[in-house]
Amino acid sequence: MDMAPQRAKALRDSGTRQRLTAQDWAEAALAAMGEGGLAAVAVEPLAARLGTTKGSFYWHFANRDALIEAALKRWEEIGTEAVITEVEAEADPGERLRGLLVRATNRSAADPLDVSLLATAAHPRVAAALARVTARRIDYVAALFTELGFPEDEARRRGLLAYTAYLGHTQLGHAVPESLPAGAAHDRYLDGVIETLVRPLNGGEGSDNERI
Repeated sequence: MDMAPQRAKALRDSGTRQRLTAQDWAEAALAAMGEGGLAAVAVEPLAARLGTTKGSFYWHFANRDALIEAALKRWEEIGTEAVITEVEAEADPGERLRGLLVRATNRSAADPLDVSLLATAAHPRVAAALARVTARRIDYVAALFTELGFPEDEARRRGLLAYTAYLGHTQLGHAVPESLPAGAAHDRYLDGVIETLVRPLNGGEGSDNERI
């Protein structure tokens, strides 16, 4: 299910109950980005989406660029930091890796925002946010591989491999969704991805841990 319309409705409903905040505007901008890319971030349509006027926008933001910057920071918070916080509740690094992959793939299947942002990577603000998020995500996954017993260089390589696999899965899921397995078959597919990622090199090098 596409999360962008649901997010938009929730924001619209909140706007009818109380004064809108800068975060409400930022999340409305994210919903618009997910639906139509960066070009969809325009003050008047967003005001209509939120059931308010342009005056509310200018109360919080000087211009459209300021809104885009706030929206991208919000994306970093909910799309990366919040997910990491969730998986950190699990003590075992192998289970954290699996939980991260499951959450990330489920989220990306429901929300096209990451795909939309990648498609507008030429925009300087989007490029900067993508660079920050990419570095943070790869660093975190690499740290999990380090905890699993891999040397630093190998952990970094596997972290990059895991993230590029996620990006490919995300792009394919929105471009040709029928090419990916569903239900229990998708769970088995993810298990196979993780097994491949944690497999020791040369039949034993790289990790002293058993396979997940």
